[in-house]
Order: sequence, then structure tokens, then C-alpha cells
Amino acid sequence: MSDVTDEAAEPKKKTPAKRKAAAKKKAAAKKAPTKKAAPRAKRKSAGTAMSDAAVKAKTGRTWSQWFTLLDKAGAAKMTHKAIAELIATRHKIPGWWAQMVTVGYERARGVRKVNETLTGFRTSISRTLDAGVDAAFDAWDNAKTRAAFLKEAVNVSTRNPGKNLRFTWKVGRVEVRFVVKGPKKTQVTVDHEGLKSAADVGKVRAQWSAAMDKLGDKLGDRLKARLKKG
Repeated sequence: MSDVTDEAAEPKKKTPAKRKAAAKKKAAAKKAPTKKAAPRAKRKSAGTAMSDAAVKAKTGRTWSQWFTLLDKAGAAKMTHKAIAELIATRHKIPGWWAQMVTVGYERARGVRKVNETLTGFRTSISRTLDAGVDAAFDAWDNAKTRAAFLKEAVNVSTRNPGKNLRFTWKVGRVEVRFVVKGPKKTQVTVDHEGLKSAADVGKVRAQWSAAMDKLGDKLGDRLKARLKKG
């Protein structure tokens, strides 16, 4: 009997060079970024601020379905109040959502513009200031300190220390709200409602932005002065 081995039955051993090449290929495959499918954009209808998915989840219909339904009901010629009542009573949609769908429909049909409310146009601007809530509130509440960043004289009609204050403006009404963001951090938000046009929104927003910047500088200077004394 012959002593010959069956070489074909034995696995071939990789040479050092081949092993090194295989290791490099494996390492490169691990490092290569995995391509992820791009997330689908949440579809919105023109003029609306909420996605189809959110509207359907709360009202049972997408924007296009609501628009078709309201068009057939003659909503394009209805008042805001009549449309909201139609949605709330006939379609059993709660008050806030009925209002939201109404506004979305009016904007989509060109009846209502962005920033427009039932009482006119509105705008809002916020700043987070380097000051405690008491100091920030006092800067607005005290006529003398307010004059340092706001030229117009105002009569405060509502004041809740550390929370908010309200006053009328040359056009519209203003509410200033205060939210504590830390021991020496306060978010101040100015809401201005009752403006007459979209053009007024841009002008008033620029005025409040400048006033808030001045206020931030004044409060910052006070803080620096206190730190020097301390």
C-alpha cells in the first residue's frame, strides 16, 4: 500500500501576505460608513405650521382632506367664527384644534397671512439675559430703568412680579413675560399683538430687538460693576 497523502483534501494555508491583505480589507469594511435611508420629510401644506401626520393624529384628517371638505362646505366665504363652529360641531373637533384647522385653512386660501390673528397681526421676540428674574423684572417695571432702553413712555396696566407685565402701545398691546433659566439667567419674551399689517410686524420686531439688546447691555454693565465692588 502506498504512503501517498491526499493533498487535495487538506485546506490551503494562507501566506503571510494574503493574511495581511485580508485583515486590511476587513478593517476597511468596518470603518466604511453605513448608508442610512434619508428620513422622509414631514409634509406640510402651504401656509400651515403643522405636519399632515400631527393634524391627522388629532383630527382624523390630513390638511388636503380638510381643505377639500371645507371648500365643499363653502368655507372660503365664511367668517373665521363660522368655520371654527362648523369644524367643532359638525366634525366633533375640540376647540383649540378647530381653531388651528380654521387658521390653517384661511392661510392656505389666502384669507389670513402668517402672524395674523383675529385681532390683527402679532410678533414675539425673546432674549436670555445675564440677570436674576427680580433684576430683569425691575428693569421693565421701574420707569427710570425702563427709560434706559425704551424711549416710549408706557403705563403698566398689569404686573405680576417675576412673571409678567402688560401695557398698551401706540398700536396694539404688549405683554412681557419672564422665565427663570438659572440663578443669574432670565428669559424675557415680548409679545406684541394688535398690529395693523404685516409690514408693521417687521418694524415693531426690529424696535423690540434693539430695545432688548440695550437692556442686555445695561444689565450686563450692572453685573460687571457689582463684581468689581465685590
